[in-house]
Amino acid sequence: MPRNTPAPCPCRDCDGFARVAIATGTRNPDGTRATLRVDCPACNGTGHTSPAPALAQIGR
Repeated sequence: MPRNTPAPCPCRDCDGFARVAIATGTRNPDGTRATLRVDCPACNGTGHTSPAPALAQIGR
């Protein structure tokens, strides 16, 4: 039986690509490129965020 849970929303800052590898331009002793792995700061590297809460009307 399928569950009726909503799918997680992709992060709007990284569009679901939560981790990137950036080449620094230098080479390691074995000849490979040195890279930095960076996580998205908005979703902390998960690639998705929780859905936005529904808007509530305040006042009259």
